[in-house]
Amino acid sequence: SVSSLFYSGSRSSKTFKPKKNIPEGSHQYELLKHAEATLGSGNLRMAVMLPEGEDLNEWVAVNTVDFFNQINMLYGTITDFCTEESCPVMSAGPKYEYHWADGTNIKKPIKCSAPKYIDYLMTWVQDQLDDETLFPSKIGVPFPKNFMSVAKTILKRLFRVYAHIYHQHFDPVIQLQEEAHLNTSFKHFIFFVQEFNLIDRRELAPLQELIEKLTSKDR
Repeated sequence: SVSSLFYSGSRSSKTFKPKKNIPEGSHQYELLKHAEATLGSGNLRMAVMLPEGEDLNEWVAVNTVDFFNQINMLYGTITDFCTEESCPVMSAGPKYEYHWADGTNIKKPIKCSAPKYIDYLMTWVQDQLDDETLFPSKIGVPFPKNFMSVAKTILKRLFRVYAHIYHQHFDPVIQLQEEAHLNTSFKHFIFFVQEFNLIDRRELAPLQELIEKLTSKDR
């Protein structure tokens, strides 16, 4: 399922995570196209709503894959600025620091640099997305009972990458003229998780002011 690889800017040839493709011709592909079309209208509140007659699990699955790809690309543009030296811990401002654990390979949370943390995080997310028992891509294969809790954990962790980029790497984002792209992607993400109550408010605290600013215009 893995075809195109993203490269982190022209200055460096190290690859980041492969893009996750939704199979063409599948129902999920149609849903993705629907999501893209409604996003084009510019009304993000409308764009995140569950399309009539659709399965919530499937809608959340398609969007989760899409957010993974977006964050992957956004982080890929600034990997040269996010190094062991610049970011010895995974943080989102001075008050928030994240330690990594996935519950299987690493049970006890470990303190690690931001690039290492994000590598663990994106590899872990990709493994979930590639697991057909969790994210079935075939028609008629049901989603598991614990799907929503898995999706919530994925989205909670993906949020941390946005939080790290905003707090620690916003200058290069501006230099690279990626600011509008980052803001639109994050706003879409926030509207989506708000619509379906997917991330606890406490988890969103590192970007609370930004969230209020981005969402107040669209009440």
